[in-house]
Amino acid sequence: MFISYLNCEGDSESSHSDTMSVEQLLHAVREQTESEEDSGDDDDGDDENNNNDDGGGCGRCKEADDGSESESSHTVDSTTSGAPLLRRFRRSSIGMQRKAAFRQRKMDSLGTWRKRRSASASNARRPIRIVPDWTENAVQGEHFWKPTSASGDLCCLNEECIKSGQRMKCSACQLIAHQNCIPIVNEKTQLACKPTFRDVGIRQYREQSTTHHHWVHRKMEKGKCKQCGKAVQGKLFGSKEIVALSCAWCHEVYHNKESCFNQAKIGEECTLGNYAPIIVPPSWIVKLPTKGNFKSSIRVNNKTNVTIASSKSKKGTTKRQKQKEEKKEPRAFIVKPIPSPDVIPVIVFINPKSGGNQGVKLLGKFQHLLNPRQVFDLTQGGPKMGLELFRKAPNLRVLACGGDGTVGWVLSVLDMLNPPITPPPAVGVLPLGTGNDLARALGWGGGYTDEPVSKILREIGMSQCMLMDRWRLNVTPNREVEDDNVGRSKDNVPLNVMNNYYSFGVDAHIALEFHEAREAHPERFNSRLRNKMYYGQMGGKDLILRQYRNLSQWVTLECDGTDFTGKLRDAGCHAVLFLNIGSYGGGTHPWNDSFGQSKPAIDDGMMEVVGLTTYQLPMLQAGLHGTCICQCRSARIVTKKTIPMQVDGEACRVKPSIIEMTLLNKAVMLAKRKHGRGDVQVNPLEKLHLTILRITMQQYEQYHYDKDMLRKLANKLGKMEIESQCDLEQVRNMLN
Repeated sequence: MFISYLNCEGDSESSHSDTMSVEQLLHAVREQTESEEDSGDDDDGDDENNNNDDGGGCGRCKEADDGSESESSHTVDSTTSGAPLLRRFRRSSIGMQRKAAFRQRKMDSLGTWRKRRSASASNARRPIRIVPDWTENAVQGEHFWKPTSASGDLCCLNEECIKSGQRMKCSACQLIAHQNCIPIVNEKTQLACKPTFRDVGIRQYREQSTTHHHWVHRKMEKGKCKQCGKAVQGKLFGSKEIVALSCAWCHEVYHNKESCFNQAKIGEECTLGNYAPIIVPPSWIVKLPTKGNFKSSIRVNNKTNVTIASSKSKKGTTKRQKQKEEKKEPRAFIVKPIPSPDVIPVIVFINPKSGGNQGVKLLGKFQHLLNPRQVFDLTQGGPKMGLELFRKAPNLRVLACGGDGTVGWVLSVLDMLNPPITPPPAVGVLPLGTGNDLARALGWGGGYTDEPVSKILREIGMSQCMLMDRWRLNVTPNREVEDDNVGRSKDNVPLNVMNNYYSFGVDAHIALEFHEAREAHPERFNSRLRNKMYYGQMGGKDLILRQYRNLSQWVTLECDGTDFTGKLRDAGCHAVLFLNIGSYGGGTHPWNDSFGQSKPAIDDGMMEVVGLTTYQLPMLQAGLHGTCICQCRSARIVTKKTIPMQVDGEACRVKPSIIEMTLLNKAVMLAKRKHGRGDVQVNPLEKLHLTILRITMQQYEQYHYDKDMLRKLANKLGKMEIESQCDLEQVRNMLN
């Protein structure tokens, strides 16, 4: 309506004193609006009575709208139609104001929504991480997500849950959210993950050396409340009620009620639980200030004078110093250990490619029980960064989760560190590979069988250190003989350091065939049983073909200066082994302990040389032995033909060469402590006196594998006398 009146007045070419202009009409509307704010009801009634005047009270305007000709000098008489026009015009202006206000509110809400959407988009752009970020872009409280399909896992968001995407679980704090809900979780500080480092200056890292509890709300919990000792019972039918609170560090659980959990526990200091001696506290790991930051240039001297260091290089800097500074890679983190008694930190290196999918599962389990920043994925740059970071940690221990090749990789990186770590860290093994001979020799078993990770960590903390010989292989080409296999042979062995064994002949040929087949069809070799079946198939094939029956004519063997080539010829050996450990080929023992001057040991500085035929090779699985050649401290092998060779399971064809084996060094390894059982001699004619000890169910669940610990924790109730012929059921009845 406002537009129609404005057009009518704009078309007028003359002005009269008895007419009302648009400006006067607007002024009158403002005055009437201020004086009659409560007249909206009357206007509504008038509006209902004047429904026939929609489009304006001017017939010429209607004619103009209909396309008919109208006079150009159309005016409105204020005495006849001014009041109705005022009411209509005022209603129109008020409606426009309301529309403008509504439009403004809509724009404001749209702007707020866009801001939230941009914030969510920035969080959504943050990648979903599996391992910690070690760059300067690392964020405190970042989660480490992995897919989960458990039926009881409910999203931590209630009303804000989008209910879209796969359910994900944080490996560190066990928080659960949908994949599309993760950006919302990242925005909420109360849903942050447990802190893994300290974002302060290097000189302030000692100001806060304690760790506080990191409480996480649980909608489902399997543990028992530490306050009342009762089990936490989950709600039925997918209830979203918080039933318990648990600490992501010490894993203590409390009921979500005032009698069990109060506000005072929120700020309490955390003891880090049962794994405190091996956990790296977040106060040790310090994030360095970024270059150019004000904190990074402040220096405080002993006289409390504050100076700001210049970023320019000093005049006395030499060219060699500049080259060293250029070679140094910028680091965003540094480990500043705070001395504390009885602390044995353990850093874990996991090879996800070993053991099928076991490595990926173990990665999340270790991140849950330890600080995620002391657990490293070897596919993300290898073990060098982790060893460099924790080189100053006291009593450092390393746990290598993988096959024998993974352990050798960690040991080789320790050799390359300059300066070396002093004292060198002890290395333990969690077997995930196929053979796992080194793990067998150290007492860790032939493979991981889904044991509780908590048990493994306790055994690592209680394991004993021992030395292991490591041997250097120096390979030079044999110039007197031409290569008979051009294109397929190599100038050197796969590894120049031997930890387990070195061999050449038929067994290396089988290992080489296996590696080539696995590289061509990796999907066919996804289980240990299938791998061993392939080894057996290839061994049976070589048993018939006997390709290496003339091996003694192609090689010359000298051990400690003595020629043993004739002994190889007399035994008809098809393969020769140099053993540093007792286990070979997945648990067999080729060396006969009754032969030789001394019983073999991994730290005696000697190798055991064994000859094998194609008949003896499969019989090793039945417990038989090979032909013992000698024990030696050095060896020299001269080959006259391209022969397959393997070092710690890595095989290749090597050109005619001269191989010299000498002792390189001794590595510190972790051997599993064996819990021996003492034999108790009992006189059957005498009565037995038994001591009655009492333990709680919680203590039994935690230390059921360690009887010595259970004895220490038990409460003595008394003694009882029983007959020696009584069985266990009778004793239980007497106790009851």
